[in-house]
Amino acid sequence: MPTVSLGSPGSSDGITVNYEDRGSGDPLVLVHGHPFDHTMWRPQLEYFSTTHRVLAPDLRGYGKTTVTKGKTLLETFALDLAALLDHLGAERFFLGGLSMGGQIVMECLRRFPHRIRGVVLADTSPVADGPEARRFRTETAERLLREGMGPYAEEVLRKMVAPGDANVDEHVLGMMRATPPEGAAAALRGRAERPDYVETLRECGVPALIVVGSEDEFTPISDAELIHGLMPGSRLVVVEGAAHMPNLERPAEFNRALAEFLA
Repeated sequence: MPTVSLGSPGSSDGITVNYEDRGSGDPLVLVHGHPFDHTMWRPQLEYFSTTHRVLAPDLRGYGKTTVTKGKTLLETFALDLAALLDHLGAERFFLGGLSMGGQIVMECLRRFPHRIRGVVLADTSPVADGPEARRFRTETAERLLREGMGPYAEEVLRKMVAPGDANVDEHVLGMMRATPPEGAAAALRGRAERPDYVETLRECGVPALIVVGSEDEFTPISDAELIHGLMPGSRLVVVEGAAHMPNLERPAEFNRALAEFLA
């Protein structure tokens, strides 16, 4: 898999980004959530690379991309992404993200909406954390540094994916266990300080597909309905029987919705 060393505009340090680049045609960029890596998009990389150029990076601190300790703001992730897409010559693109990845997509909408042809916002929320949620993210960051990723992965598996597919369970557990605790902790601290994206979504004006699993406890259907209401003309798809990762749990339904959107 290719890697590239980048000095992100506005970022004080350079990183080496691991990414997948498959197919040709209009670019479709997919941003993974926490605490995963680009392989969470495996069903979409395989399906859409026959019609699009599909780009899926490991974010800073995840997968095989450079880990930076301390705190990683969503702004930093967005600048990393812009630098990677500049390097790859992808000036305009469709941009999709799940959970934290969806919030990174919202930050990209805030910073460079002119480059984005359409967005996919899956199992995510535009609302900034309140004091209790910020405290929980900070405490979780400290826990990951103290315990490692294993206990956390076991604890949240059933919230990430609904029961029923042992292969999906194994994939999700593998991604979570392999995530560097320092990278995951830095992202949690940064996410606790993210801005509210409600006005960004209300004003952006790009085509949007909103997807959510019917059983998602982290970002329930009400969060997806909020986004849908903020973005006139958007399409909302509820994937029945899926939890927080419908793209992996129900790839046929997810891919069908995304294919209709891209068409």
